[in-house]
Amino acid sequence: MIARRAIASRPVKLLRAVFGWLALIVGLYFLAGWVGSSIPANREFTESADGVEIIVGTNGVHTTIAMPLRNADMDWTRIFPPSDTANPWRNYTHVAIGWGERAVFLNTPTWGDLSPLTVLRVVSMGGDALYHVEHWVRPAPSPDFRTIRISRAQYRKLVRALLRDLPERTPTRAVYPGYTDQDVFYDARGTYTTYKTCNEWTGQTLRMAGIRTGAWTPFAGSVMKWVPPFDPAYVPDGAPDRVPGK
Repeated sequence: MIARRAIASRPVKLLRAVFGWLALIVGLYFLAGWVGSSIPANREFTESADGVEIIVGTNGVHTTIAMPLRNADMDWTRIFPPSDTANPWRNYTHVAIGWGERAVFLNTPTWGDLSPLTVLRVVSMGGDALYHVEHWVRPAPSPDFRTIRISRAQYRKLVRALLRDLPERTPTRAVYPGYTDQDVFYDARGTYTTYKTCNEWTGQTLRMAGIRTGAWTPFAGSVMKWVPPFDPAYVPDGAPDRVPGK
């Protein structure tokens, strides 16, 4: 009887050990993310008084960078034409760019559609990347969509950084439908991993432009904690229309 009990308890002990190690690994990952994102990069950065206003946005899990659709330094319509969207006729003023894992982007219009198997595959093996490009009309700042004013030189660096993972545009470039009639997906270079997450891509982009952020930013909070808080009294460039959506 004692031997039978000992044999029956072995699977339970094994499961406890497996879950214990998994919990330890996850905990260490979150700890590393907190430490890495707390180390400042470009600590000498200050906002420009008369530069270009950009927006760093989040939905709580994913981050994105938005900029004027056109200005003296960049015309984004040459790279991401509104005609690629299902609603090209609106008077768009901004373009928002994010980077992420292909299957997660294309197969999860809502977080409720995210499959645990997809998460397990991405965490264990990584995945191919896509660019998510949204077109906005006079986005209104909010706690989740915060403005930063950077110099024109920093903005030009930001443009180059944003284009680094974009394959050369060709007449046959694939365009994948987005979640609404104002956003689309494009193929992108790079591999999504537990180190280079969508939010670390955002942080890396900001670092390359000389903007203050964390040294490693794997989570949305890792990025947003470096962005100046939302000021309800602030009036952004242009008349705001709405808070951007997903």
